[in-house]
Amino acid sequence: MTHAEALPAWAALLTAFLVLVGASLTLIGAIGTLRFRTFFERVHAPTLGTSWGTGAIVLASSLLFSVLGSRLVFPELLIGVFVSITTPVTLMLLARATLYRERSEIASAAAPDLLEDPGDRPT
Repeated sequence: MTHAEALPAWAALLTAFLVLVGASLTLIGAIGTLRFRTFFERVHAPTLGTSWGTGAIVLASSLLFSVLGSRLVFPELLIGVFVSITTPVTLMLLARATLYRERSEIASAAAPDLLEDPGDRPT
């Protein structure tokens, strides 16, 4: 059903290696997310784990199905490009939004009277 017996040994070994590397990088990213304390430290680990981990797994899938089908498989490459582009951008936007929010909270705590409407003050 899977036609795995038709896969050459070199392709099977390379596919297994790429899947192992991709899974390891994704696991390292997940562990980094758990170990770091602040949000800004946590943003970095899953970005690398997702990007490089997904890239290795996509390469493994593309290699496997290209060798079995004797043609290049493009959907895997499109998935890899999409994930590699969107994950870092999304996490960068989350980090910027969090930084803006923290700065706003610090500013409102330091000078709460600056945030009030000037028309509400007694003269």
